[in-house]
Amino acid sequence: MSDTPGVADRRDAVCVIGAGASGLTAIKNLREQGFAVDCYERETSVGGAWNWRHDRSPISSSTHLISSRPLTEFPDFPMPDDWPDYPHHSQVLSYLERYAEHFGLGEHVWFGTEVVSAVPVGDGRWDVTTRSPGGGAERTQRYAAVVVANGHNWSPRMPEIEGEFRGRFLHASAYKNPAILRGRRVLVIGGGNTGCDIAVEAAQQAAEVWHSTRRGYWYAPKYVLGRPADQVNAVMLRLRLPLWLRQWLYKRSVATSAGDLTRYGLPEPDHRPYETHPIVNSQLVYYLGHGRITAVPDVARFDDAAVELTDGRRVEPDLVIAATGYRPQFEFLAPELLDLTEDGRPDLHLHAFARRHPTLAVVGLLQADSPALFPLAHWQSVAVARWLRLRTADPVRAAAVQQTESRRPLEQWSRARVMPTPRHWFEVSSTDYLKVLDELLKRLEPA
Repeated sequence: MSDTPGVADRRDAVCVIGAGASGLTAIKNLREQGFAVDCYERETSVGGAWNWRHDRSPISSSTHLISSRPLTEFPDFPMPDDWPDYPHHSQVLSYLERYAEHFGLGEHVWFGTEVVSAVPVGDGRWDVTTRSPGGGAERTQRYAAVVVANGHNWSPRMPEIEGEFRGRFLHASAYKNPAILRGRRVLVIGGGNTGCDIAVEAAQQAAEVWHSTRRGYWYAPKYVLGRPADQVNAVMLRLRLPLWLRQWLYKRSVATSAGDLTRYGLPEPDHRPYETHPIVNSQLVYYLGHGRITAVPDVARFDDAAVELTDGRRVEPDLVIAATGYRPQFEFLAPELLDLTEDGRPDLHLHAFARRHPTLAVVGLLQADSPALFPLAHWQSVAVARWLRLRTADPVRAAAVQQTESRRPLEQWSRARVMPTPRHWFEVSSTDYLKVLDELLKRLEPA
């Protein structure tokens, strides 16, 4: 037991927060390094964001992957070959459930338990306080390390719009079924993948649809040359084609497929391809071309039943859906532990390692050009697990690795040529990121 009354000492065990995709792969890789693991999940089952029964899930009934199956699966647990290129969210959930069962991860998860706080108590150890989500008695246990995998797509970022709106106004996180769109006049705010998907669904269900975006984007089709677009892009990345050439090829593919998108009322992009997170949608241009979606600029203000746009036009929707993204939230950690900026952006090495607390790490706080999150979270958690093992086995060598890594320039692993918006806080070039992770893993190998 701990010297602190009421605190149970779990000695060398590691605490993992969250049992979504990132949390599950963290449990697996920590266990493979010999660590005891206690994972705390506030919901009653695994899956995180991909389990749409969970309160915080942003998934709607029609959600599919925007990354293709081979680039989404974990490297040590393939998805079934007979699944479609872009699986439905229910298939992704079943995949995560089978992953957890295959590796025996469920026995290490405390379901229906949320983390209230994680506090450093010296010598790299942490006191983690938990309780059931509805309240009740709290329990504190002491751990050798904490790995955070609570996701970053669950706390809605609501737009600040002047005025009052008489109709219904909701964030995309609350959009679950296209039935809400039927027969309505719908305004969708936001040009990201979610906003485009909802606009397309509205085009099939609603009486009238407006799609409001602040800037122009580059819209990638889901298929290029008969293959999923991300697989074609992955080939270009493996071939190490220079960025300017990939940008030129991207522009050529858009020009030959959709042509000049400004003729549909979309603004011209104010950036080059790959300088924003990819918008993958094959149907938006189709419905714009058929007049089922009207492209409009940003919203200036609400005015009772009307919405005034920045170009002076007024539209009168009865439903406004804000697909304006999410903000990362770490309610159980003091802001200085992750070096959070005033606007809530954490400063982490490789978007994973806390700079001043070597036994605190975050897994899954990433967005990449290719592949998808699951394989990147896998290799992230492998690095975290090996780092914690080296710190236990050879603290002198671990300190030397940490000193070397702390001097690594940000440009080696974080994409510099992206729009400076919160949406791109965690954007990485997968090729560069995996290369740096591989170098780190080699440094963490036993001597």
